[in-house]
Amino acid sequence: MKHKLLIALCLFIFAVPLNAQKRIKPVPIIFDSDMGPDYDDVGAIAMLHAYADSGYARILATVASTKYEGVAAVFSVFNTYFKRPAIPIGVPKGNASELKDFQHWTDSLLVVYPHKIKRNDEVQSSTEVYRKALSSQPDKSVVIVTTGFLTNLADLLQSPADKYSKLDGRELVRRKVKQLVCMGGRFPSGSEFNIRIDASASRVVAENWPTSILFSGVEIGLRIRSGLPLIHNKSIRNSPVKDVFRICIPMKPEDSAGRMSWDETAVLVAIKGYTPWYTIESGRIIVNSDGSNSWARDGSSHNYLTEALSPSVPEQLINKLIMHQPMRK
Repeated sequence: MKHKLLIALCLFIFAVPLNAQKRIKPVPIIFDSDMGPDYDDVGAIAMLHAYADSGYARILATVASTKYEGVAAVFSVFNTYFKRPAIPIGVPKGNASELKDFQHWTDSLLVVYPHKIKRNDEVQSSTEVYRKALSSQPDKSVVIVTTGFLTNLADLLQSPADKYSKLDGRELVRRKVKQLVCMGGRFPSGSEFNIRIDASASRVVAENWPTSILFSGVEIGLRIRSGLPLIHNKSIRNSPVKDVFRICIPMKPEDSAGRMSWDETAVLVAIKGYTPWYTIESGRIIVNSDGSNSWARDGSSHNYLTEALSPSVPEQLINKLIMHQPMRK
C-alpha cells in the first residue's frame, strides 16, 4: 500500500499543469550520451524533454560520446520532434568509439523523421559545445548527465583556454558545474559497459573531476523495465521514441517485459534528486586499467545510488515520462 501511494504521489507531481509550475527553477542540463549501442538512451532523452516541457529542466546542449556517422542526425531527430531543433549538438572529433546499434533503429529514424542536421561534420566538437555552454552559465549551476562513455568529459578536463573562456577545462568545470550524474559503474565493485569502453577516459574523470559525482550503477536500472506501455499505447503515433522501443523490444527475449532502464534513472535523479527512490553511499570510485571499478569509503565527493523503494515505483514514473508527447509551441 505504501508503494502504491508513493507511485500515485510521483505521478501527480509530474502531472501538475505547466501554468502551476511557474515558480520552479529549471535545472540547466547538458546531456551526454552514446545514443546507439543500446536504446535506453532514447528513453532518457524523451524524459529530458518531458522535464523541459514541464519546467523542471532547461537543455543547454546534447552531445554524443560516440562518433558513428549519423549520431548527430539522430540527436537532431529527437530535438526536432520535441520542438527544440536549435539545441546545440556536439560529436567527438578525436579518438572515440564508433559503436552503433545492432537493431538499426538509428537508420530507421533517419529515413522517417525530419532532422536539419544530416552529418556529423555539420556540428561542433563535443568539447567546443561543452565549453561554449558552460562559459555562458552562472557559477555552480549546470548539471551534466552522462549516459554513455566518459570520452567527452576527459577531453573537456584536458582542454585549454579558448575563445569561449580563458579558463582551462578543469577550472571551467570547477567554476560552472554543480554536479555530474553518471550512469556507469557497478557498485560496490565490478565491471560495467560505459566505464569499460573508454577505460582511460573513465580513469581521468574519476581521478580529476573537481565537483561531486553521483553514479547510477548498472544494478539500479537492471530491475526497471520500460517501453511496453508506450508501444501498446494506440493514441501515440508517428513517434520516434515509440518506434525505437517497438523495433527493439521484440529482438531480444530478455526484453519481453520491457527494456532495462539504466539511462533513464540518471536523468530522473539529475533533475528531480535521488529521494524518495534512492539513498546514497559516499566515497570514491576507483577505475582500474581494464575499466572495472571498485569503491573506497574515504569521505570523497563521489556517491552511488542504492534502492530505497521497490523498482516498481520509479518504473511506473519512467514509463509515464517516456510517453510524453511534444508540446505545441
